[in-house]
Amino acid sequence: MRKLTWRPARRRTPVLVDVSLTIPAGQRVLLAGPSGAGKSTLLRAMAGLLLTADHGELSGQVLVGGREVNETPGRVGLLLQDPLAGVVAETVGRDVAFGLENRLVPRDEIWRRVASVLAATGFPYPPDHPTAALSGGETQRLALAGSLVLSSEVLLLDEPTSMLDPASAQLVRDAVRRETARRGTTMVMVEHRLEPWLDFADRLVVIGRGGELVADGPPHEVLNREGASLAAQGVWVPGLPTPELTLVEPGLVEPGLVGFPTCQGISPGAAEAIMTADGIRVTRRASLTGSRGTQIVALDGVDAALRQTHALAVTGSSGAGKSTLIAVLAGLQKPTAGQVTSADHLAPSRRRGRERRPWKWRSLELGSRLAWVPQISESGVVASTVFDEVMATSRALGRDETQASRRADELLEALGLRHLRAASPYHLSGGEQRRLLLAAALVHGPQGLLLDEPTVGQDRATWAAVLGCIASAQSAGAAVALATHDLEAVTALAADRLRLEHGKAA
Repeated sequence: MRKLTWRPARRRTPVLVDVSLTIPAGQRVLLAGPSGAGKSTLLRAMAGLLLTADHGELSGQVLVGGREVNETPGRVGLLLQDPLAGVVAETVGRDVAFGLENRLVPRDEIWRRVASVLAATGFPYPPDHPTAALSGGETQRLALAGSLVLSSEVLLLDEPTSMLDPASAQLVRDAVRRETARRGTTMVMVEHRLEPWLDFADRLVVIGRGGELVADGPPHEVLNREGASLAAQGVWVPGLPTPELTLVEPGLVEPGLVGFPTCQGISPGAAEAIMTADGIRVTRRASLTGSRGTQIVALDGVDAALRQTHALAVTGSSGAGKSTLIAVLAGLQKPTAGQVTSADHLAPSRRRGRERRPWKWRSLELGSRLAWVPQISESGVVASTVFDEVMATSRALGRDETQASRRADELLEALGLRHLRAASPYHLSGGEQRRLLLAAALVHGPQGLLLDEPTVGQDRATWAAVLGCIASAQSAGAAVALATHDLEAVTALAADRLRLEHGKAA
């Protein structure tokens, strides 16, 4: 890379500034930096996707083997931060085989390599398993298998373990180490949590908040020399204590705000259950073209409760049913069996009394009472600017524009996004998008927060800001449930725990 600078469309300042790097063949590079520094953008530049897939102004060069990257098809493989973006087929095997088919690899060789890479990554399902039935973490492992099977000379990995439970993450790390070492692959990997990769990486490159190169060298030398300054910028420097949460004023995040429509009868200090799930069973059919499909049991006899001023952490391995439970509690999915009921004061009125089943609520009734942040953050984006995204639900609910606008700006400031007010949400990093959706969830004062992996993609500072906002809302009276693999977050929120395995409480 020679003096690479990139300014996305509708952004006043560049995301990458004058970045120059030379990476020898076979080197393993760990790429770190604060959330939003441009790490994912740099990987996209290395893959030749800037300008071809993104809009903006680009200067500088990216060369692979002395040739422009766009002139070297097949030499560079990229694992995207959003694993769903790479799913192209109905079954696991066909999805992994897709790239090999495009390269006209003989059929017998394709399926030999598909079976080999699925085994190498410890993928838990056979090749004919429907991709629609996979969890977010399982989809991330599938995307990694699809990247490894191509045997590209250069492999670019964007947070390959961010959605995985510890055991699955270790399987992925082992597979990456083994396969890249065996092939002599050149690797560049973006990660926030550096420690598990330090003994494998040859080099640590750090991008600063302004998109410039701020550190480069052998990992332990860089951390010993500049660890304090890197931690101050938000880098998760190994060995440092967990950061203190950055709390916000309770009035900024409390449920049922003054001047906003509210549900009566709520005592902010009480631990009343606003939502109760009893014996929840969820089944779904993952259909394949021309077949009846496969019935998946996502949840089986699960009990849970959302309580004011409490957090419920739903943990468990990838595919255990965590996201499904969060969606059920958020009123977004009807259970196949069992009951989900709200507290009476939360239930909207109907002719025949109050409707306590949240999956029966109208969209505005849901939006005024509960807020949901999805696991795949881009799937929750509905507006064309950051500010409009935060304001979308408040406007739909008819909230006071002046008050909501002030709160929106204060939340954007608290979550480190105020400077991106006019930017497109689609041009944000994954971590920035996740914080944006949290701001949008908090701005109208919901009684319940349903959060799916809220700390994924965060640096030290933004992790503290995200959990600080959640903890502040919780203390002010909100009920919180989060699906997470982040045990530090569970501890920071003093959360009650519900561990799921294979759809059941473990």
